[in-house]
Amino acid sequence: MIQNRLIRIPALIAIGALQTLAFAPFYLWPAALLSLVLILLLCTGREAKPLFRDGWFLGLGLFGSGASWVYVSISEYGMTAAPLAAVMTLLFAMGLALFPAIAFWCWGRLAGSHTGRSLWLFPAVWVLMDWVRGWLLTGFPWLYAGTAQVDGPLAGWAPVLGVHGVTFITAATAALLVAAWRHYRSAPYWAPIAFTAAALLPWLLAPLINLVEWTQPQGEPLSVAAVQGNISQHDKWDPEKLREQIRIYRELTEPLWGRDLILWPETALPATQGQASRVLDALESRAFKAGTTLVTGLPWYGNSPRYPEPVFHNSLMTVGPGQGTYHKQRLVPFGEYVPLESLLRGTIEFLNLPMSVFRPGPENQSPLAFDDTSTHPAICYEIAYADFVARNAGETGFLMTVSNDAWFGRSLGPFQHHQIARMRALETGRELLRGTNNGITSIVDREGRIRTRARQYERDVLKGEIQPMTGTTPFMATGSWPVITLAAVMIVFGRQRRKRNTD
Repeated sequence: MIQNRLIRIPALIAIGALQTLAFAPFYLWPAALLSLVLILLLCTGREAKPLFRDGWFLGLGLFGSGASWVYVSISEYGMTAAPLAAVMTLLFAMGLALFPAIAFWCWGRLAGSHTGRSLWLFPAVWVLMDWVRGWLLTGFPWLYAGTAQVDGPLAGWAPVLGVHGVTFITAATAALLVAAWRHYRSAPYWAPIAFTAAALLPWLLAPLINLVEWTQPQGEPLSVAAVQGNISQHDKWDPEKLREQIRIYRELTEPLWGRDLILWPETALPATQGQASRVLDALESRAFKAGTTLVTGLPWYGNSPRYPEPVFHNSLMTVGPGQGTYHKQRLVPFGEYVPLESLLRGTIEFLNLPMSVFRPGPENQSPLAFDDTSTHPAICYEIAYADFVARNAGETGFLMTVSNDAWFGRSLGPFQHHQIARMRALETGRELLRGTNNGITSIVDREGRIRTRARQYERDVLKGEIQPMTGTTPFMATGSWPVITLAAVMIVFGRQRRKRNTD
């Protein structure tokens, strides 16, 4: 165990950053497992206070590297000076690092100095930390170790246990391997063999589980297209550039009429439904004539049951034979709304980003309907919420998500976002149509594999087919609750008991 802080702190930061290599665009899924093994070798059996520091530095490494794309949004598009943007990005990573810091403090309190108890509790503490991070303060459901397994051997478990379940298996594997290592050359001789066998078991079962077809094709495939306008983020909300943007999308769309579905990305129309009424009417007429449903993103403005005055929603609207409008429910803090708005709005330019005044849409919205099938869409960040997507995927034929990842430039963000979307397809056993402004626009099959994709950072059109599916995966039926309950039970029965004072 490394005790020298001059060595230990950089080592912890590096071990945390190692997990970033597990995700896109690196796809080195063993890096997540290796990182967890190194964490256990370095941290098992320590007291709560030093574990708080350990967890914080690990988190700083993970989020400082894995979420570094935040800097692009703040600096380049938030019009914030580079030094201030760097400080804000660092503060963001430092804040997120509090999640593993607090989790590790709890780990130390629950396990004490007992090595076996520490190893037993680690998978439970780790997955509960991820789960809390996914919903507290609207959540940051990003950089879960299980997500990397959409490209790894544990992929078969995703439709059964979801991303948190796959993360749990990864963390449990690390704990069992460390347990086997610690029992090497010690009695009983069979212990390291048993621990190693237990660690390998879920990895060997995963390919067999992957053979199960949880969902089945329903009806004929839909001919679809996704239009990628590649509009510069600097031009997107410029009123003088509105006509040009509409022209680009209409020209790219013209050869596509006659398909079942055409998808434009998030806020492809940077104008409300009222401001763009003439354009929408023209598209409506063209869509009905061609028998094609067009789905476009736009900022919707009007009365909403949840609010006393008219509000903006980040929305998707169907044009043509299809039916439905969807208002985004899970908003991005500071990007789509400003927490403590009355205090923070206007303090720096970043807090005045275009359309940072959205309000969340109502719950239990109806799916978008297309002939004999339907989809409950996810706008941008919403696709990262596993239980949200799984719950809404019931009774629908395929997944649809739109985004504008131009906010992240040529960083890790668009690749990670796309990998997360692919995990949702795998969890629900449904094919996915993803439309973006500048990539990654793609069609993903029900096993999370990319069937076809548009050229990234270019103006392009993606054409293909989507096969509607029917059926329910185990994860869709239960959500993450079995894994979260298991983690809680492990903590209840595995925690250190405090001695009662009988005096």
